[in-house]
Formats: sequence, structure tokens, C-alpha cells
Amino acid sequence: MLDLKRMVLDLAAAGGTPGNEGVVLKKIEEYISPFCDTCTDRFGNLVGKAPGNGRTVLLEAHADRIGLMVTSVEDGGFLRVVKCGGADARVLTAQGVTVWGRRPVCGVVTSVPPYPNWKGSSSKAPDFEELLVDTGMSRSEAEKLISPGDRITFISRGAELLNGRVLSPALDDRAGCAVIILAAGMILQREDHPSLTLLFSGQEETGGSGAVTGAFNIDADECISVDVSFAAAPGVPAEKCGELGKGPMIGFSPVLDYDMSSRLVAAAEREGIPYRTEIMGAGTGTDADHIAVSRGGVKTALISVPQRNMHTAVEIVSLDDIENSAKLIAAYVNGGGDDA
Repeated sequence: MLDLKRMVLDLAAAGGTPGNEGVVLKKIEEYISPFCDTCTDRFGNLVGKAPGNGRTVLLEAHADRIGLMVTSVEDGGFLRVVKCGGADARVLTAQGVTVWGRRPVCGVVTSVPPYPNWKGSSSKAPDFEELLVDTGMSRSEAEKLISPGDRITFISRGAELLNGRVLSPALDDRAGCAVIILAAGMILQREDHPSLTLLFSGQEETGGSGAVTGAFNIDADECISVDVSFAAAPGVPAEKCGELGKGPMIGFSPVLDYDMSSRLVAAAEREGIPYRTEIMGAGTGTDADHIAVSRGGVKTALISVPQRNMHTAVEIVSLDDIENSAKLIAAYVNGGGDDA
């Protein structure tokens, strides 16, 4: 039986920054190969296929995680970096990191001590041009292990909190990957299921290229994309957020198929699955935007897992929300999408 907490934290612990997703895709393949035929397309997306009857349903989540990239090695073994995905400079100072060089190297993003008479000490977040990673080595030692282009990920030990919540880096969007793995297992328990394709796409955090190429190749009849969205927390507008433990967020947006979104709501109400709607007046900012306009168009819906502390090393989600998101997708797909 699948241990959901273990799978979520296992996926979140893996590397896989944009353009270098191979390590996490191998891990995902281990989870889906028992029930799907798998392949990697030319872009590097992982695709799982389970033939069935009738329509082809695509379930999609992005596999990449945010990080940094080395631009140069400086005197004292300090590294200049740029962001690789939507890293937030405000939360990076004094953050522990792993530099994926010829072997993994532990480092720390430099921080100026908070003394008002020290140059550089202020409440203002530094720009990326000001950030350095301290490797603890000399320049010559560092250059033997680290090269420009090497990726950097944030160090934080995944852990379980109270009330079925977990924290880890990369839950955006490893939580979504876990949702479609779990949902696929539920859907495929039935003999009479539609053709099911799973897409674990790359480079969402740098613009969604994996969804563009992957969805074009698959040419599905309809798609449910799964990502994370904002969960209520102090200082965050409650009306724009979901709540941890209160179920998935069902998206309504001009780019999304209104009937699919409405049928997802009906399926949730029929099955007693908690949910809330997420209203977006333009695009969704997710892979769903790209999939909806792939080829001649794909009917697309979006389900989001509420998450606190997005794009940090301590992202928090609820395991109940992941499970309920999977149940909702299975209810929709197994119901033929015919809920009124």
C-alpha cells in the first residue's frame, strides 16, 4: 500500500532544477512504472501511458523545483549565482544550500550581521547580484569541484508537522506530482477506464516549456493540471487563498474550460470532498495556460493544493489536501466527466 507521506517527502527531497530534472524523474518513474508504460520525450519530460477506452485524459504536474545556478567562482571560494526559477532573494540570506558540482558541496548564502554601523547591514533584501555562496574552501579548491552552470538547491530536512501537514523545499510542485500518481492508481483500479496519460513536465519554473512540448506530443482530449496555490497565513489576503486541510482549490479562469471546472465542483459535492474555488480573471500562471492552447486546443482544468511559504525551503502542505485532490480527480475521470 502506498505510504503517502513517505512518497511526498521522497519526491520533495530529490533534486531537479529547471532543465536538469532527470534525478526526480527517475524517482517518479519508480512510482508509476508498476501501472504505466513510461518514456522520456525529446524535451526531457516523463510520460506515463495506460491505454483504456474512449477519450484520452491527461494528468499533468511539473517536476522541476526552484534553485540557483553558479555563474563564477570568486576568491575565498565564494560563488556568484543567478536564480534558476522563481527563487526569492528575501529569504535566501543565511540559507544552507547544496551545490551540485563534481560531487555535492554544502554551502551557505552569505549574510551581513545586523549591526547598523556595518556597510551592507539593513532591512532591505539584497539583490541577486549581491548574493554569494560560501563554500568554506579556497578558490582553487572550489574550482576543482564546482563550475559555472552547476545547480544549487536549498537545504531543509523534510518533516511532518501536526495535523497531517508536512514541510519541505520543492513541495511546489512535488505535491502535485504526488496527486497525479495517487489519482492514477485510483483510476486504474477500474477495468473500464479511459486512456490515461501522465505528464511530469520540466521547466515550469522558467516559463512552462515542458508543458508546451509535452502536451503538443500527447494531443489529449482533456487535461487536469495540478499545481500548488496560496494557503491562508498571516499577512496573506484570505480571499485569494485556500486553507490548509480544507481541500483542493478548483480553478475558474478564462483560459480554463468552464464546463470541466463546473463538473469538478459537482463531483466534489457528490463525493463529499471538501474544496474551494479559485477565481482568476486572466491566466493561471501555471502549465494549464500552455496546455489549453496546445495544438488545436485542449479542454483543461486546474486543481491546486494549498501551500504556505511558497518558493522557500519550508513550504507546507496538508497530506489530506493531496489525498482529496487525488480523490476528486479519480471521481471526475471515473464518472466520465459527466457530472452536471
